[in-house]
Amino acid sequence: MREIVFELCAENIDACLVARDGGADRIELCSALSEGGLTPSHGLVREAVNRSGLPVHVLLRPRGGDFVYSDAELDVMREDLKHLRLLGASGVVLGVLREDCSVDVKRTRELVEMADTLEVTFNRAFDHTASLEDALEDVIATGCQRVLTSGGERDVVSGGKALARLIEQAAGRIEIAAGGGLRLKNAAAVARITGARHFHGSIRKIVTGPCRSSRDVHDESDPSAHSRFVVESDDVRAMIENLTNA
Repeated sequence: MREIVFELCAENIDACLVARDGGADRIELCSALSEGGLTPSHGLVREAVNRSGLPVHVLLRPRGGDFVYSDAELDVMREDLKHLRLLGASGVVLGVLREDCSVDVKRTRELVEMADTLEVTFNRAFDHTASLEDALEDVIATGCQRVLTSGGERDVVSGGKALARLIEQAAGRIEIAAGGGLRLKNAAAVARITGARHFHGSIRKIVTGPCRSSRDVHDESDPSAHSRFVVESDDVRAMIENLTNA
């Protein structure tokens, strides 16, 4: 049986409580997963910290789209980071790139220094870099403790071999977390192929909401108008079991 660390990506308080009940090691807290994840509200951060009992790592991302930020957007990230420390977050998750698709080492290092005792994970901006090998060395140079990646591919299955190479290159200098398309059905295979110890996933299911009627004005062709995503503790436990027994 292998030792693993599983982080649940959560965008609401119910998912945070499920992470606790299902045995997750950590929470990455965000909002708007439909946008790839954005910085959550301060109220959600406080409740997640107070009620989950787990280390909560909060996404620092002021908008969707690319990871090349303006000076004004960096100011927003700095301001959010100040508040996250006060709210009791255990870590932050961020990614800043330059226009040439390389890691913005200077700005990232500034945020790492500002985070102080909070752990810092470089997010999947990493997968948008021109060279994963060069990007890994850059991220290590910034002082980040961890990098979240699908191996530069659309998901961890396609990027499995690249993840294995990155873990070998890292050689213990930084943790490589496999995330992006991690599912119950592929978890064991991903664990075997990559040799990873850290994993990240949301394990969401879509459910239909209760409030539908003949007066509903939403477009019937848009399921999001009547549904939401939920996470179940049994699925968290199953994910951990699959990864552990791979």
